[in-house]
Formats: sequence, structure tokens, C-alpha cells
Amino acid sequence: MSAASGASALPDIKTYDTFPKLLRYNAEHRAKKPAAREKDLGIWQSWTWSEVKDEVFGMAAGLLDMGVQRGDRIAIIGDNRPRLYWMIAIAQSVGAVPVPIYQDSVADEMKFPLEHAEVRFALAEDQEQVDKLIYLKEHLSTLEFVIYDDQRGVRDYQQDFLFDYEDVRKRGQEYLAKNPGAVDVEVDKGKGDDVCIIPYTSGTTGNPKGVLLTYDNMLKAAYAGVVFEGLREDDQVLAYLPLAWIGDTAFSFAQSYIAGFCVACPENSDTVLTDLRELGPSYFFAPPRIFENILTQVSIRIEDAGKLKRDMFHFFMKVARKVGVNILEGRSVSAKDRLLYALGEMLVYGPLKNVLGLSRVRIGYTAGEAIGPDIFDFYRSIGINLKQLYGSTETSVFVTIQPDGQIKPDTVGVPLEGVELKVDDTGEILIKSPGIFKEYFKNPDATEEAKSGGWFHTGDAGFLDDDGHLKIIDRAKDVGKLNDGSLFAPKYIENKLKFFPEIREAVAIGNGRDYVAALINIDPEAVGNWAERNNVAYASYQELAALPQVYEMVREHVAKVNRDLASEERVAGSQIKRFLVLHKLLDADDGELTRTSKVRRSFIADKYGPLIEGLYSDASTASIETEITFEDGRKGTLKADLKIVDAETVSPSASFSQAAE
Repeated sequence: MSAASGASALPDIKTYDTFPKLLRYNAEHRAKKPAAREKDLGIWQSWTWSEVKDEVFGMAAGLLDMGVQRGDRIAIIGDNRPRLYWMIAIAQSVGAVPVPIYQDSVADEMKFPLEHAEVRFALAEDQEQVDKLIYLKEHLSTLEFVIYDDQRGVRDYQQDFLFDYEDVRKRGQEYLAKNPGAVDVEVDKGKGDDVCIIPYTSGTTGNPKGVLLTYDNMLKAAYAGVVFEGLREDDQVLAYLPLAWIGDTAFSFAQSYIAGFCVACPENSDTVLTDLRELGPSYFFAPPRIFENILTQVSIRIEDAGKLKRDMFHFFMKVARKVGVNILEGRSVSAKDRLLYALGEMLVYGPLKNVLGLSRVRIGYTAGEAIGPDIFDFYRSIGINLKQLYGSTETSVFVTIQPDGQIKPDTVGVPLEGVELKVDDTGEILIKSPGIFKEYFKNPDATEEAKSGGWFHTGDAGFLDDDGHLKIIDRAKDVGKLNDGSLFAPKYIENKLKFFPEIREAVAIGNGRDYVAALINIDPEAVGNWAERNNVAYASYQELAALPQVYEMVREHVAKVNRDLASEERVAGSQIKRFLVLHKLLDADDGELTRTSKVRRSFIADKYGPLIEGLYSDASTASIETEITFEDGRKGTLKADLKIVDAETVSPSASFSQAAE
């Protein structure tokens, strides 16, 4: 395991077995240390652990005055704001259970978790979220109180169930003046086996499931991660991912309360990259899509740069690809290469990391889905200690992490302390750990199925390599075979396609088919930049995606992916034979992606059935009419005739044929 330095300074989670108790510990032992930051009107505001404890306990008293009961569910809806994170602890302090909801969900999507969890209280960040709750309230029999954080646009609303956060906090102060110690009494009632949060799964195949996680689940899993990496009080993270996602809860809440580090919130979603550069976090997490998007931005900027800068970048990136990872991991490198890399650090890698806001990153993680090996190696080659971890909502996130010095681009690391792994006969990964969830809310059948035999069935297919590192192939239900018996792992193929900055999303199809076909989304920013540089006119994404030059660009990328696949024996037979470029971006509002940007394969298979039929025929075009959702919620239709292209495939390497004989 990585250094456990700092573990001796950590609170004992057997004694401080709930997050409110940890908050009291931090307010006493880390009173003046920064706990939270937020950029507001261009200025970073800070709160110490002592101040956060006063905020949380004051607001908790306000809820007591409003009649909150132990076990009540409290929805939290909005962007990353300190008050929304505090509401997690506020709810827990009075024995209520927080239920974070994805802030970009339309009202109809919010209805299911709010109704299913029987939410009684809700904290809404702003007018947008309040309007959704007002619309839904008549359909939600349990929702009684809506508290809002931002007054703009809401202060003149007359609904009697709406309450200003500040007003509730003042009520809490008055309540504590009359009942000193009331919140402490409630905090002391909390126990490690109490349910502490109900996150909802992404729902790739239907309605999301409410996952009951206890304090023991969250604390033990997060503690193992803190010890594994030696996280410290002086670390700092930027909280910018959806608050409703369990990964953000783990990093921006659970680990912060254990290690005592500071969580900073950006001014808004549009300023994340600027705020990231200003903050310079030491501990950084992003799903693969974020790292893909950052690499796309880098590629665009390099293509826009002058010839000298462009040539210098490409030269030193060759040096980085050759020796960068070895230098990062402390391996032997020739004096010449080390000197060239040092020059590259001064001229290219250092300035690039500074522009990206990653100069101070001591530990970087990616998880949520597989990251393309080429993308992973790019970041490590320029000196960023990016690692992969594996987990899920049901495991309280932390299952495996890559140890320093043992980083492999195609694995997700080794089990943390207390975690047991095994792979069953079907290739599915099974887990035992302290972080395994208590149950699915109101769904005993799904709970029994997921936890049958005393193991949690992850639904992921993979194996342990000779070094004990876990390798994920794909979702078990998605891994299949072509009609000739070739292995088909769609995510593996899609990740290779998405390495190219011009490809934003891809959906591979092939299970039970004669060959692999692909639906591809281009990246409108990267391809739009190319079009601008080459004086290619277009008026919409649909026009851009249909350009012959764009199809040729994608065809070359697909051919490169096929060459890569041909060099790997296990997947050599699953090269892409035909593809098309979709006329619209896949969108969560249209049901094609989850709110965590995971592809909903079965939905796409139904919605784009005519296109898929065309890909598996001799047709050179396919027609479709699709429903789309506009930003204001209105529906419309989009018609298109899409070109189908035959891709260049490669015969598997001769060595494979010889090995098979």
C-alpha cells in the first residue's frame, strides 16, 4: 500500500462513527484549518472547520424548530455549493437522511427519486430548482418544506411551503438560545449502522435504485482510501462534479471529514477551468470524459498555434511518450532523455499543466468507466500522477486503487484493506467489503439478487492479473461474441475511438452479429475548430456531421482503431466494419445517456433501430426521424438521411495465426 503517513493523525472512526461526530472532532482539533471555500463574485471565500460546525449545527436547530423527525428524507438539489454540502451533515445531525438529486434533471426525472424516497424536506439551490419543485409538489404527497439558498428570482414567491435558508438559520439560532445542546443530543443518538445517505444509481436500464448506505459503509471505505494515499489536512480539492454522484460524495464530503482537507467550490459551471487554475488542487478527481475533453481542448489549441510552437509541442510529446512515465515512476532513464525531458518540462509540460490547473496535483484519480490507455498515458507522461480506481454506488466507491509505482493503463489497481475480490465462472466480479450497501430502498428482490451468496455482484466482467491487479473488460451484460465466436467488448472499442479529439462519443454494436458496427458522435468544438481553420462552412451540428471531409476524418480514425485491435489477439476479430456519423449529439435529456454520461445501450438500440438495420445491410444510406428535447423542455423532431461507410479492416497479425495452430 501507499504511504500511510498521516494515518496516526486521523480520528478514530470507531469513536467518531458518524459524520456529525467527525465534524465536532474537526471543529475541536482542526478549528482554524480551512474546511470549505467558494468563489463568489470573483473572490474566494473561506470557512474554517469551527465555522462550518457552527453553520451546520445552527441550521440543524432550524430544522428541529420546523419539526424534522429522525428518518425524514431531505432532498438536496443544485450545483456545488458549500451550503449544499453542509446540508448533508445538517440532515445527518438531526437523524434525517440526505437524498442528493442530479441538478440537471428535468422535473419529470426528479419526480421518481423524490416520490420513491418519500422526501419531506428539500434544499434547492436557486430559482431553477425551486420552480421544478413547485411544479412537482402537487404530485408529491410527502413533500412539505422547500428551503432555497439563492434568493434571486424567488424572494417574491408566495407559496407557504417555501423558506429562505437564512431565515431557517436564524430560527435555529433562536432555538439553540432556548435549547442549548439540542443538536448535540441528536448527534449523540447517531450510530455507525444508521443509514447516512440515499444516493440513486444512474439507471442505465430503467428507473434508478435508491442505495441505502450506512455511516459504517461510507466511513470505512473512505478511511481506507485516505490511509492508502496518506491524504492530509493541507490537501485541497475542487468540487465540481454532480453532488448527487456518489463519487463526489466520497471525495468532497466523506474523505474531507476524515482527513480534514479543504473542499473548494467553483463560482459556477462555466468557470470551472479558470477556478481550477487559480486553486491548483493537490487532490483531483475527474471521470474519463473530463480528461478526454481537456485533451480535446489541448489538441485544438495546438492546431491553432504557430508552426514553431506546434512543432515544439509534438517533438517534446514524443520525448514524453518515450520516457515520461518512467521518470514519473522513478525508473532508470538515460542522461540524454532525462535532459530532454527536463527541457520539455520547462518549455511544454510545465506550462501546459499550469494552464490546465494541474501543476500541484499530488494524486489524481479517474473512475466511473474505463479510460483509454492512450489518454491515460498522455497525462502520466507529462508528470501528472493520474491513477485509476474502481468502485460503485453500492460499494461506497472505494474497492481498488492503483498503488504508486505499480500503475498499469489497463488495470484499476489492487483491493484496499478489508476488500475481498473474486471472479465467478461467468467472469463477473464479486466483492465483499465494509463499504457494501445495506440494501436497495423498497426493493428486496433486487437486493437479494445483488447480494446473493454473501457477495455483491457488480455486473462488471473482468479478471485479476498475475500481480493481483483488477482488470475490467466491460459491463458483464454488454460483453458478448460475434457470430464467429470473436470476443465483443463494446466499451473497449469505444474508448479507443474516443481517444481522438474529433470523436466525442461512440456506440459499438456487434453482439450476436456478423461484424462490429459503430454509431459515432463528432466533437462539435474540435471539428468546428478544424472547419474554421480550413474555411469549411456549416450552419449546424447536423450539417457539420454530414460533411464528406468529416466522414473522411472519422474513417481514418476508425482505420487506426482497427489496426490497434488487430494487434491484440483477444479483440482482433472485433474490428469495426461499418460506421455512420450521427446527426445529433447523444443527450441525457433525450434519454440516450444517464446523468453521469453513461450510454443507455438498450434505449439507443431501440431509438436508432433503422440506422442499425442499415449498418447490417448493403445500404449506403439510412433514414431516421428522432425526437429531441430543447433546453426549455419542449419537444421536436429531427429528420436525417445518413451516409454509411465501410471501414478499412486489418488482418490479424501473423503471429496470432501461428499461435493458434
